[in-house]
Amino acid sequence: MAGMTAKIEQPYRYRQQELVEPDWTRFPGWADVSAEQWADVQWQRSHCVKNVAQLHTLMGGLLSEDFYTDLERDQRERATMSMLLPPQMLNTMVSETTWAQHGRGERMPSPGEAFTAAFRADPVRRYMLPVFSDRRTDWPSHPLASRDSLHEHDMWATEGLTHRYPTKVLAELLPTCPQYCGHCTRMDLVGNSTPTVVKLKMAGKPVDRQQAMLDYIAATPTVRDVVVSGGDVANMPWKNLEAFLDRLLQIETVRDVRLATKALMGLPQHWLAPDTVAGVARVAEKARHQGVGLAIHTHVNSAQSMTPLVARASRAMLEAGVRDVRNQGVLMRGVNASTTELLDLCFALADGASITPYYFYMCDMIPFAEHWRVSLRQAQHLQHDIMGYLPGFATPRIVCDVPFVGKRWVHQVDDYDTERGISLWRKNYRTSIEADDVDVTSAEYAYYDPIDTLPAAGADWWRRHSDAQRTHEVAAAAAATSREASLAQLV
Repeated sequence: MAGMTAKIEQPYRYRQQELVEPDWTRFPGWADVSAEQWADVQWQRSHCVKNVAQLHTLMGGLLSEDFYTDLERDQRERATMSMLLPPQMLNTMVSETTWAQHGRGERMPSPGEAFTAAFRADPVRRYMLPVFSDRRTDWPSHPLASRDSLHEHDMWATEGLTHRYPTKVLAELLPTCPQYCGHCTRMDLVGNSTPTVVKLKMAGKPVDRQQAMLDYIAATPTVRDVVVSGGDVANMPWKNLEAFLDRLLQIETVRDVRLATKALMGLPQHWLAPDTVAGVARVAEKARHQGVGLAIHTHVNSAQSMTPLVARASRAMLEAGVRDVRNQGVLMRGVNASTTELLDLCFALADGASITPYYFYMCDMIPFAEHWRVSLRQAQHLQHDIMGYLPGFATPRIVCDVPFVGKRWVHQVDDYDTERGISLWRKNYRTSIEADDVDVTSAEYAYYDPIDTLPAAGADWWRRHSDAQRTHEVAAAAAATSREASLAQLV
């Protein structure tokens, strides 16, 4: 009977997959790039694709002109992030493997509609290089979308230091990344301005901002956990980052430090560079001596992004003394919003690179993100469907980052109107913007499903209540009052 269990058909079939580095020379613009060049971080940085003309040069004639027209329109009318793609990330789009899965054979095709269709469907392309036709035309943005949807700026204790949770702070050291994701939650601050979004600028000098952050953390002994982010710390000169971390580790009340970097996947060459590895080892040794947990949090959204170089970078960090490398992905339609896609990614992380699947966030309510966002109900179903396949410690929690609240597991919702897509949530602490007399334990805070996922009656309701002033009043009511009062305001 024991042998019979192997024959049972499961909803998801686990299989170990060998990580593969796609052959970058399949793209005309990289046909002569050597392995030594590809492994060099400076070559990667200097050959990032930053505009449509550079993409055209790289692709040669592989993509049809209608794709470039689609991309140019998105850059003019919808993009909240400027284009910035390291070769490493672009190389994982429509690899030989994914092309073969389209039934087109083992090698890249000659120019034509078939390759363009595969490129359009590619999950990494869908979130890193969005085009206008990806976006919804009925509801391109939710009526309650906002540039700083999590109100992080409202919770700045000092410029760039968000004190949102009782024992944790987020230190935004810089406003740039090696790569720009279309769904970036900090789209109001990070990266270059676009035609649709004029970015905010930090007012203080970096050295002054960092000093103010350290002073605040030292003066606030309830803060034990510091997320060092941006932007992406891979864009900070290592000597400057190490100097900040050295001073942070001298604060006796700090017990956990997390370095946030998508570049572990998008630019693994940075984290494999000898001076970076040596620097991480120095910081890790100091952290161990101080009894501080040092971890790296990265951001991988698709299994095909996992390559041998990414695995080498992750294991190099672990060997240098980092306690954990964890992944915080974002749940997005067309990218990873199915059980198979999520589990394939989790196993690629855990099996292939010793990266712990940690969180999958529901995509935040920023402008022009509705085509990516999923409903709370779908997120709950996905959480249910991935249970039981991974070890408990490596089973990611799917969370909703609720405005004015913070991360909440999707099953912690307090009340959920599925017709109108309005979920209400409670919290058990005050954020830094709430006075002592605010009864946060009884207040409820709202989050909203994408309107196109609602039944017809719910979508009709939003059409009647979607003017800017009205939705502003709705948001204020939902964020500040009890469930009954909030719903009364929404009628």
